[in-house]
Amino acid sequence: MLVIAGSFFLMPSPPTLEQRIDAQRRSQSPVVMRQTWRHLMFLHWEFSVEALQATLPKGLHIDTFEGKAYIGIVPFFMENVRPRFCPSLPWLSNFLELNLRTYVTDDHGNPGVWFYSLDCNQPIATWIAQTMFHLPYKHARMSAETSNEHISYYSRRKKDTVEQRFSYPSTLTHSQIAEPSSLEFFLLERYRLFSVRKNGDLYSGLVHHPPYEYQALTPDDYSTRLFHLSGLSEPTTPPVSCLITEPLNVSIHPLRAV
Repeated sequence: MLVIAGSFFLMPSPPTLEQRIDAQRRSQSPVVMRQTWRHLMFLHWEFSVEALQATLPKGLHIDTFEGKAYIGIVPFFMENVRPRFCPSLPWLSNFLELNLRTYVTDDHGNPGVWFYSLDCNQPIATWIAQTMFHLPYKHARMSAETSNEHISYYSRRKKDTVEQRFSYPSTLTHSQIAEPSSLEFFLLERYRLFSVRKNGDLYSGLVHHPPYEYQALTPDDYSTRLFHLSGLSEPTTPPVSCLITEPLNVSIHPLRAV
Protein backbone atom coordinates (compact mmCIF):
# COMPACT_ATOMS: atom_id res chain seq x y z
CA MET A 1 0.00 0.00 0.00
CA LEU A 2 1.28 3.46 -0.91
CA VAL A 3 0.77 6.76 0.84
CA ILE A 4 0.44 9.61 -1.67
CA ALA A 5 -0.26 13.22 -0.63
CA GLY A 6 -1.44 12.08 2.77
CA SER A 7 -3.91 9.49 1.47
CA PHE A 8 -3.70 5.74 1.07
CA PHE A 9 -3.47 4.23 -2.38
CA LEU A 10 -3.86 0.48 -2.84
CA MET A 11 -1.54 -0.85 -5.53
CA PRO A 12 -2.78 -3.91 -7.41
CA SER A 13 -0.61 -7.00 -7.42
CA PRO A 14 2.02 -7.09 -10.19
CA PRO A 15 1.28 -9.37 -13.15
CA THR A 16 2.21 -13.00 -12.69
CA LEU A 17 5.15 -14.45 -14.59
CA GLU A 18 2.65 -16.31 -16.77
CA GLN A 19 0.95 -13.01 -17.69
CA ARG A 20 4.28 -11.46 -18.63
CA ILE A 21 5.20 -14.40 -20.84
CA ASP A 22 1.73 -14.46 -22.41
CA ALA A 23 2.16 -10.81 -23.45
CA GLN A 24 4.74 -11.97 -26.00
CA ARG A 25 2.12 -13.76 -28.10
CA ARG A 26 1.37 -12.20 -31.46
CA SER A 27 -1.89 -10.28 -31.44
CA GLN A 28 -4.71 -11.34 -33.77
CA SER A 29 -5.65 -7.70 -34.35
CA PRO A 30 -4.63 -6.13 -37.69
CA VAL A 31 -1.17 -4.67 -38.21
CA VAL A 32 -1.28 -0.96 -39.03
CA MET A 33 2.44 -0.17 -39.23
CA ARG A 34 5.83 -1.84 -39.57
CA GLN A 35 9.22 -0.53 -38.49
CA THR A 36 12.74 -1.58 -37.55
CA TRP A 37 14.43 -0.58 -34.28
CA ARG A 38 18.23 -0.45 -34.44
CA HIS A 39 21.14 0.52 -32.17
CA LEU A 40 19.07 0.58 -28.99
CA MET A 41 20.60 1.38 -25.63
CA PHE A 42 18.50 0.96 -22.48
CA LEU A 43 19.62 2.94 -19.41
CA HIS A 44 17.58 2.29 -16.27
CA TRP A 45 17.49 3.69 -12.76
CA GLU A 46 15.51 2.66 -9.73
CA PHE A 47 12.97 5.34 -8.83
CA SER A 48 10.43 6.04 -6.12
CA VAL A 49 7.23 4.08 -6.66
CA GLU A 50 5.24 6.86 -4.99
CA ALA A 51 6.77 9.60 -7.13
CA LEU A 52 6.12 7.75 -10.38
CA GLN A 53 2.60 6.71 -9.42
CA ALA A 54 1.72 10.35 -8.84
CA THR A 55 2.55 11.12 -12.48
CA LEU A 56 0.29 8.49 -14.04
CA PRO A 57 -3.23 8.95 -15.44
CA LYS A 58 -6.21 7.24 -13.89
CA GLY A 59 -6.29 3.55 -14.73
CA LEU A 60 -2.54 2.94 -14.74
CA HIS A 61 -0.38 1.59 -11.92
CA ILE A 62 3.39 1.40 -11.54
CA ASP A 63 4.70 -2.05 -12.37
CA THR A 64 7.48 -3.29 -10.09
CA PHE A 65 10.19 -5.92 -10.08
CA GLU A 66 10.84 -7.32 -6.61
CA GLY A 67 9.07 -4.27 -5.20
CA LYS A 68 11.18 -1.73 -7.11
CA ALA A 69 10.10 0.71 -9.85
CA TYR A 70 12.29 1.64 -12.79
CA ILE A 71 12.53 4.52 -15.23
CA GLY A 72 14.57 4.35 -18.40
CA ILE A 73 16.14 6.42 -21.17
CA VAL A 74 16.35 4.79 -24.60
CA PRO A 75 18.19 6.30 -27.59
CA PHE A 76 17.84 4.41 -30.86
CA PHE A 77 17.36 4.52 -34.64
CA MET A 78 13.92 4.11 -36.23
CA GLU A 79 14.14 2.68 -39.74
CA ASN A 80 11.74 1.58 -42.48
CA VAL A 81 8.78 3.12 -40.64
CA ARG A 82 5.74 2.79 -42.89
CA PRO A 83 2.07 1.85 -42.92
CA ARG A 84 1.31 -1.77 -43.67
CA PHE A 85 1.55 -2.63 -47.40
CA CYS A 86 3.39 0.65 -48.13
CA PRO A 87 7.07 1.00 -49.02
CA SER A 88 9.43 2.98 -46.82
CA LEU A 89 10.46 6.46 -47.93
CA PRO A 90 14.07 7.43 -47.06
CA TRP A 91 13.20 11.06 -46.25
CA LEU A 92 10.30 10.06 -43.96
CA SER A 93 10.83 6.48 -42.77
CA ASN A 94 14.25 6.77 -41.11
CA PHE A 95 14.90 8.99 -38.09
CA LEU A 96 16.20 9.06 -34.53
CA GLU A 97 14.21 8.67 -31.32
CA LEU A 98 15.06 9.24 -27.67
CA ASN A 99 12.46 8.37 -25.04
CA LEU A 100 11.94 8.48 -21.30
CA ARG A 101 9.70 5.70 -20.02
CA THR A 102 8.47 3.76 -17.03
CA TYR A 103 6.62 0.46 -16.66
CA VAL A 104 2.98 0.13 -15.75
CA THR A 105 -0.05 -2.11 -15.64
CA ASP A 106 -3.69 -1.30 -16.31
CA ASP A 107 -6.64 -2.22 -14.11
CA HIS A 108 -6.74 -5.64 -15.79
CA GLY A 109 -3.13 -6.44 -14.97
CA ASN A 110 -1.78 -5.98 -18.51
CA PRO A 111 1.89 -4.91 -18.37
CA GLY A 112 3.12 -2.15 -20.66
CA VAL A 113 5.07 1.07 -21.15
CA TRP A 114 4.19 4.64 -20.21
CA PHE A 115 6.17 7.31 -22.05
CA TYR A 116 6.96 10.65 -20.44
CA SER A 117 8.46 11.93 -23.66
CA LEU A 118 9.64 10.76 -27.07
CA ASP A 119 12.04 13.09 -28.87
CA CYS A 120 12.25 12.73 -32.65
CA ASN A 121 14.02 14.60 -35.45
CA GLN A 122 11.34 13.94 -38.10
CA PRO A 123 8.56 16.57 -37.80
CA ILE A 124 6.01 14.65 -39.88
CA ALA A 125 6.55 11.47 -37.86
CA THR A 126 6.24 13.55 -34.70
CA TRP A 127 2.90 14.99 -35.83
CA ILE A 128 1.55 11.56 -36.85
CA ALA A 129 2.49 10.02 -33.50
CA GLN A 130 0.94 12.93 -31.58
CA THR A 131 -2.26 12.86 -33.64
CA MET A 132 -2.88 9.17 -34.27
CA PHE A 133 -1.30 7.54 -31.22
CA HIS A 134 -1.71 10.38 -28.65
CA LEU A 135 1.92 10.02 -27.60
CA PRO A 136 4.01 12.89 -26.14
CA TYR A 137 6.41 13.23 -29.07
CA LYS A 138 8.66 16.30 -29.12
CA HIS A 139 10.55 17.61 -32.14
CA ALA A 140 14.28 17.82 -31.51
CA ARG A 141 17.51 18.44 -33.39
CA MET A 142 19.24 15.08 -33.38
CA SER A 143 22.22 13.44 -35.04
CA ALA A 144 24.32 10.32 -34.73
CA GLU A 145 27.81 9.38 -35.83
CA THR A 146 28.26 5.65 -36.35
CA SER A 147 31.25 3.43 -37.04
CA ASN A 148 31.85 -0.29 -36.99
CA GLU A 149 32.44 -0.11 -33.24
CA HIS A 150 30.90 3.03 -31.80
CA ILE A 151 27.90 5.38 -31.81
CA SER A 152 27.96 9.04 -30.76
CA TYR A 153 24.35 10.18 -30.36
CA TYR A 154 23.25 13.81 -29.90
CA SER A 155 19.90 15.44 -29.19
CA ARG A 156 18.73 18.92 -28.29
CA ARG A 157 15.04 19.60 -27.97
CA LYS A 158 13.74 22.78 -29.56
CA LYS A 159 13.80 25.72 -27.13
CA ASP A 160 16.26 23.85 -24.90
CA THR A 161 19.84 25.09 -24.61
CA VAL A 162 21.44 21.84 -23.47
CA GLU A 163 22.58 19.13 -25.85
CA GLN A 164 22.17 15.56 -24.65
CA ARG A 165 24.94 13.13 -25.54
CA PHE A 166 25.15 9.36 -25.49
CA SER A 167 28.07 7.12 -26.40
CA TYR A 168 27.83 3.36 -26.74
CA PRO A 169 29.01 0.39 -28.85
CA SER A 170 27.42 -0.04 -32.27
CA THR A 171 27.61 -3.85 -32.23
CA LEU A 172 27.31 -6.60 -29.66
CA THR A 173 30.27 -8.87 -28.96
CA HIS A 174 27.95 -11.49 -27.50
CA SER A 175 24.23 -11.65 -26.87
CA GLN A 176 21.62 -13.50 -24.88
CA ILE A 177 17.86 -13.63 -24.49
CA ALA A 178 16.46 -12.68 -21.10
CA GLU A 179 15.17 -15.34 -18.75
CA PRO A 180 11.49 -14.68 -17.90
CA SER A 181 12.21 -14.26 -14.18
CA SER A 182 15.03 -11.75 -14.70
CA LEU A 183 15.18 -7.97 -14.39
CA GLU A 184 16.24 -7.81 -18.05
CA PHE A 185 13.02 -9.52 -19.11
CA PHE A 186 11.00 -7.08 -16.98
CA LEU A 187 12.70 -4.07 -18.60
CA LEU A 188 12.96 -5.26 -22.21
CA GLU A 189 10.03 -7.51 -23.01
CA ARG A 190 7.19 -5.02 -23.23
CA TYR A 191 4.51 -5.52 -25.87
CA ARG A 192 1.95 -2.87 -24.99
CA LEU A 193 2.05 0.92 -24.80
CA PHE A 194 -0.43 3.26 -23.14
CA SER A 195 -1.44 6.77 -24.11
CA VAL A 196 -4.07 9.31 -23.12
CA ARG A 197 -6.19 11.48 -25.40
CA LYS A 198 -6.72 15.15 -24.60
CA ASN A 199 -10.13 14.31 -23.10
CA GLY A 200 -8.47 11.97 -20.59
CA ASP A 201 -9.50 8.67 -22.19
CA LEU A 202 -6.92 5.91 -21.75
CA TYR A 203 -5.82 3.83 -24.76
CA SER A 204 -3.44 0.95 -25.30
CA GLY A 205 -1.73 -0.43 -28.38
CA LEU A 206 0.05 -3.71 -28.93
CA VAL A 207 3.41 -4.20 -30.61
CA HIS A 208 5.01 -7.47 -31.63
CA HIS A 209 8.63 -8.42 -32.21
CA PRO A 210 10.99 -11.32 -31.48
CA PRO A 211 12.56 -11.42 -28.01
CA TYR A 212 15.41 -8.97 -27.55
CA GLU A 213 18.97 -10.22 -27.90
CA TYR A 214 20.96 -8.06 -25.50
CA GLN A 215 24.34 -7.42 -23.96
CA ALA A 216 25.01 -5.71 -20.63
CA LEU A 217 27.71 -3.05 -20.42
CA THR A 218 28.97 0.00 -18.55
CA PRO A 219 27.89 3.16 -20.40
CA ASP A 220 30.59 5.47 -21.77
CA ASP A 221 28.63 8.71 -21.74
CA TYR A 222 24.97 9.57 -21.17
CA SER A 223 22.63 12.41 -20.25
CA THR A 224 19.83 12.45 -17.70
CA ARG A 225 18.32 15.76 -18.88
CA LEU A 226 15.09 14.06 -20.02
CA PHE A 227 14.20 13.67 -16.34
CA HIS A 228 14.41 17.44 -15.85
CA LEU A 229 12.47 18.14 -19.06
CA SER A 230 9.68 15.86 -17.79
CA GLY A 231 9.50 17.48 -14.34
CA LEU A 232 11.28 14.63 -12.55
CA SER A 233 14.37 14.79 -10.37
CA GLU A 234 17.52 13.75 -12.20
CA PRO A 235 19.35 10.72 -10.79
CA THR A 236 22.70 11.41 -9.16
CA THR A 237 23.99 7.84 -9.43
CA PRO A 238 24.89 5.70 -12.47
CA PRO A 239 22.16 3.55 -14.01
CA VAL A 240 21.56 0.21 -12.34
CA SER A 241 21.17 -1.43 -15.74
CA CYS A 242 22.64 -0.61 -19.15
CA LEU A 243 21.82 -2.86 -22.10
CA ILE A 244 22.39 -2.68 -25.85
CA THR A 245 20.41 -4.88 -28.20
CA GLU A 246 20.34 -6.36 -31.67
CA PRO A 247 17.97 -4.80 -34.25
CA LEU A 248 14.31 -5.80 -34.24
CA ASN A 249 11.58 -5.86 -36.88
CA VAL A 250 8.40 -4.62 -35.22
CA SER A 251 4.71 -4.67 -36.11
CA ILE A 252 2.37 -2.05 -34.64
CA HIS A 253 -1.31 -2.73 -33.91
CA PRO A 254 -4.14 -0.19 -33.58
CA LEU A 255 -4.99 1.64 -30.38
CA ARG A 256 -7.94 0.40 -28.37
CA ALA A 257 -9.78 2.11 -25.53
CA VAL A 258 -8.90 0.60 -22.15
